[in-house]
Amino acid sequence: MGTHPRGASVIAKTNTSLEQWISQNPECLGSKVMERFSGKLPFLFKVLSVNISLSIQAHPNKALAEELHRRDAAHYADSNHKPEMAIALSAFEGLCGFRPAAEIAEHLQTTAELQAVVGTDNVTSFVQAVHGSSGALSTAVSLQQCFAALMQCPRETVREKLASLESRLQTDAACNYSWCSTIAQPPAARLFLRLYKQFPGDVGCFAIFFLNHMKLKPGEAMFLGPNVPHAYLYGDCIECMACSDNTVRAGLTPKFIDVPTLCAMLDYRCRTVDENKFTPVQQGGAGGAGVSVYDPAVPDFSVLRVELAAGEMDYTLPLVDSASILLTVQGEADAYSGSLGEEPIYVTRGTVLFISAG
Repeated sequence: MGTHPRGASVIAKTNTSLEQWISQNPECLGSKVMERFSGKLPFLFKVLSVNISLSIQAHPNKALAEELHRRDAAHYADSNHKPEMAIALSAFEGLCGFRPAAEIAEHLQTTAELQAVVGTDNVTSFVQAVHGSSGALSTAVSLQQCFAALMQCPRETVREKLASLESRLQTDAACNYSWCSTIAQPPAARLFLRLYKQFPGDVGCFAIFFLNHMKLKPGEAMFLGPNVPHAYLYGDCIECMACSDNTVRAGLTPKFIDVPTLCAMLDYRCRTVDENKFTPVQQGGAGGAGVSVYDPAVPDFSVLRVELAAGEMDYTLPLVDSASILLTVQGEADAYSGSLGEEPIYVTRGTVLFISAG
């Protein structure tokens, strides 16, 4: 939903593309958006239903996006950044950011196949950094060395060690992990087996031991800022993002993986699952409606989730000084606007409306 050239929305009654309509009526964006984004709608709104995991990836900041576009326009087709917000509609699973350092160290120390592809010296250096040993590298620097070693490991070695780990974990799974000694945490083992079935031999199956496994309830969210590694694994979500295609992939994909750029750009700070969740601001709406505001520190977008109280028959959307896209997730209503006169628009699950600024 939006004006992206690979899938621009169309106005139902006229079959006019939203991009064309906005170009003919630029004031609909609001003065601030018109000025800052050169008369373009700056965001893209999506509904994703993930059954097979999407690629592990990260998105560059604005400066890096411009550099990558200049250097390799075939793989980086525009010069914009691509911050994203994923808001769960159902139970939703993803990967987001690097795990706490102690968890990563435990995986590296207890998984022989992972040690083999990362390298014993790199593992030792990282464990020393985690324990604060005298003369050790910083945790972030040592983590970067470990992750780069994984990504640069010969593909044949990766495939061999993944197959070995998969075989051992299948044996543990048959025993319900009651004596699991090949890997630190059974939940990570289960996730590995799921992803290996989808992407056998893919280096992304090893990357999960570095990244947080996020499990979101409906309404919970994660913000995917510049350089944060992430993936969507399963479930339904709303996604809002800056309008760009710039993606640097790390795994779970047959597509192009730019290893040097990826390893140099990633944010190697270690955080917990809870620290990677984005907490919306709760506001009271008219008539008892609950309004959740997801407003990350980027100028391109924010998301409002409006949930009407049971039995509420009337609700007036708040005025905002920029154009909006409204998606109906549940329920039905007649929508009225001064610009429409007395003729309402019937909205129900899946109805999408474009609302001009003001």
